[in-house]
Amino acid sequence: MNYEETLDYLFTSAPLFQNIGKEAYKEGLYTTNKLDTFFGHPHRSFKTIHVAGTNGKGSCSHTIAAILQKAGYKTGLFTSPHLVDFRERIRVDGKPISKEYVVDFVERYRDTFEPMHPSFFELTTAMAFNYFKQKRVDVAVIEVGLGGRLDCTNIITPDLSVITNISFDHIQFLGDTLAKIAYEKAGIMKEGIPVVIGETTSETKEVFITHANLVKSPIIFAEEEKRVISADIDNSGKRVYQTKELGTVIGELGGLCQLKNTNTILSAIAVLQKKDYKLSEEDIKFGFANVCELTGLMGRWQKIGDNPKIICDTGHNIGGISYIVEQLKHEKYDNLHIVIGMVNDKDIRGVLNILPKDAKYYFTKASVKRALHETEIKKLAEQAGLHGNSYSDVHTALNAAKEAAKETDMIYIGGSSFIVADLLKIHD
Repeated sequence: MNYEETLDYLFTSAPLFQNIGKEAYKEGLYTTNKLDTFFGHPHRSFKTIHVAGTNGKGSCSHTIAAILQKAGYKTGLFTSPHLVDFRERIRVDGKPISKEYVVDFVERYRDTFEPMHPSFFELTTAMAFNYFKQKRVDVAVIEVGLGGRLDCTNIITPDLSVITNISFDHIQFLGDTLAKIAYEKAGIMKEGIPVVIGETTSETKEVFITHANLVKSPIIFAEEEKRVISADIDNSGKRVYQTKELGTVIGELGGLCQLKNTNTILSAIAVLQKKDYKLSEEDIKFGFANVCELTGLMGRWQKIGDNPKIICDTGHNIGGISYIVEQLKHEKYDNLHIVIGMVNDKDIRGVLNILPKDAKYYFTKASVKRALHETEIKKLAEQAGLHGNSYSDVHTALNAAKEAAKETDMIYIGGSSFIVADLLKIHD
């Protein structure tokens, strides 16, 4: 098989969650542990940092990895989903896994794993851990796929656990209250291993404290440490933070949500420094300022055009969209155009109800099976007081927005990671 044939095999033989949703989800670690045993527990050959949370875990994972890279650690990074190419999920020092390794891994081991019927994510996790072992990484930043307690990344014993925040997402798997979701995320805490919590509510904080006490895990609440004193944005769209210990820190990621992410990351870095990670002030500042170049991060309040200004962001649930709506209020434009699509297992009505009523909308769908049809989202949007036309794909919707927009207008594209993925494939 060549690379394209191998990907087709992976996506069809091991169902891909981003395409079909709950039918691809496998609860429990039975298959993961069987794969891990077969491969000789590769994750035990390198240090790990485990990152969970409803929103922000991608940005936090990439930024921590960027800082580690700058400090000279050979750094693995495992994240999901991918936007343009599968290989984005598995990186070493920012470079994606090679096509040759993906092909060889599947061809060499398919007779072993096929009888186990692994999910796509179980298989991808095994591939990542094996790749990191082969590349002899010093440390790998591992982003949780879904939840935490039963996620197949949860076989690792990290040096640090990070839980960014809790919001409503994947409630069919994780529970329909913030406390239930927090319980699932808290499942990544390990005996005696410190955990940094980015944000809490009265409902989630007690869950985290209870679980940390149960496993004797030192717990740090980043929002109480308040390492970020203030934040502003410069003319280039970057965040300028004033911090307690480091003075001015420039963040390449300009989204409003990055304020809390940065506070979380700084608390996490402080814990790693206490665990003898050699991370200098220069390493930290450079990592924040160059995270996209160092790690290949895309789709976080990413500007892809000027006159009109065109921005995309992967925020896709109430928590993520709330930050985007607030940020849009601070942007300067004459008219706002929003290209939006969502997948069918999200709180669609909840998201639509908080979007700005005075924007012109271009309703569309992503090229995944879970995508909500553009006419259906248009109908639901009209019930929420949002108005516009529907388009069959992201490319057509964006072209319509560009034709309608003046140079002094703004176009925002989002609602789903997969809408952004389709967009970036156009601009790749």
